[in-house]
Amino acid sequence: MTDAAVAPTPTASPPSVGDTILEMRGITKRFTGVTALSNVTFSVTRGEIHAVVGENGAGKSTLMKVLSGVYPHGTYEGEIIYEGEPVRFRSLRESEAIGIVIIHQELALVPLLSIAENIFLGNEQATRGVIDWQYTNRRTKELLARVGLTEAPGIKVGTLGTGKQQLVEIAKALAKDVKLLILDEPTSSLNEADSAALLDLLIEFREKGISSILISHKLNEIAQVADTVTVIRDGEVVSTLDASGGISEDTIISDMVGRDLSHRFPPRDLDRPLGDVLFEVKNWTVANPANPDRLAVNDVSLTVRAGEIVGISGLMGAGRTELAMSLFGRTYGKQTGGEIFVAGRPIDTSTVNAAVEAGLAYVTEDRKTFGLVLDDTIRRNIPLANLDGVSAKGVVQDARELSVAREYRDKLQIKCSSVRQPTVNLSGGNQQKVVLSKWLFTEPQVLILDEPTRGIDVGAKFEIYTIIHQLAAEGRAVIVISSELPEILGVCDRVYVMNEGRFVGELPIREASQEKIMGMIVRDN
Repeated sequence: MTDAAVAPTPTASPPSVGDTILEMRGITKRFTGVTALSNVTFSVTRGEIHAVVGENGAGKSTLMKVLSGVYPHGTYEGEIIYEGEPVRFRSLRESEAIGIVIIHQELALVPLLSIAENIFLGNEQATRGVIDWQYTNRRTKELLARVGLTEAPGIKVGTLGTGKQQLVEIAKALAKDVKLLILDEPTSSLNEADSAALLDLLIEFREKGISSILISHKLNEIAQVADTVTVIRDGEVVSTLDASGGISEDTIISDMVGRDLSHRFPPRDLDRPLGDVLFEVKNWTVANPANPDRLAVNDVSLTVRAGEIVGISGLMGAGRTELAMSLFGRTYGKQTGGEIFVAGRPIDTSTVNAAVEAGLAYVTEDRKTFGLVLDDTIRRNIPLANLDGVSAKGVVQDARELSVAREYRDKLQIKCSSVRQPTVNLSGGNQQKVVLSKWLFTEPQVLILDEPTRGIDVGAKFEIYTIIHQLAAEGRAVIVISSELPEILGVCDRVYVMNEGRFVGELPIREASQEKIMGMIVRDN
């Protein structure tokens, strides 16, 4: 039995594609009072792309942490067989030493170090304590070429876009002679082109006999590349599906949530009466802060009625987030023209406080960085945007803070042990509900929701969509920015199409389709 990460005795010839490279048998992992994994059995063949799906909190990441040694042997029950040999990993370093490499959703790169330094960090190519930079740079070029990058090894990682940083992470894995690559939500922050490039790379790895375990909420991507799909629900494997000949997203969803989701969106009445125009933007123009001669938002005008849900669709880089941030306290760019009205009155949104006072709320696309104080509790996070609502003479009243947190926990059905639970320990869907609660406590008239379901499983998405409909039913004006066209079509009443900082079309949802929206974008180029 292998107690550390020592490779099994080599066979006379390398294993062929299709052999089992990994078996996890009867894995059970418990935390205090909670069984996170219960008797999970899971296997991967060599040269396979094996997708692992499930709702947030289902146990996917826990299983991968057991596999990679983040949760060391002795902290779980069951056994792991790798390349035909039992293994007992005591650390991440031990699993990496025999070719199991995990790439987390939050990239583990050092922005101020070069690509070469990042790729060999902790794995320095040195002789007698002196790094061989000539070899390091030459090897880095070879690894970058394998993942399709042409950047120089000396370029600082922080200057690269997210998509290229993700590829640097994969190059780093290749430097460790990876045989089994684990990717946790690898495309969650990537645009369509970068996502496609990464998926193509996994297919290329498959052809070379490298196995991949892909954790993702993007079922269309899973259906596109996966050979096998394992569905985990409530810490147990509920199905393992052969996807090599194609697989229905509805089949995966049904197993994930334990119920039929033939309708992924709450029912809505497109004929319901709407109120008067509640929110209006006229001729809004914003300069790019890095290049003032370039307009990030170019003469945009929009209206939203009371009780209406309006979508803003467009490709990555179209200017949707820039528009939202510039409207909300001018947190992006420099406004060079335009006016904003709420209920027919011109309002001042020159600062975040002014925007909140005027009745606006903005739910950022990056809840972990800008939406929450992750290390603090639900109780502390919810009142953050309206501390006056829980204070007296500038002092936060504990009883009032606790009451407000419990009120929104119940109203938005936040699943937690108590409101004293740190938000970092919540699933993505419940974190998003805390962000929504924070802004709802400001009692806004207008809500701008930027990618409100990013990184959230299908069950939690349905709950967020239901909340959005409830907000509209209360007479608020709701703007939904989303990269997912089915989401725009399934949730909104009307959609604006944005491209290169301008609105290039507007459609009522009855007349909208993915083809029409993409056609507007393509014809504008």
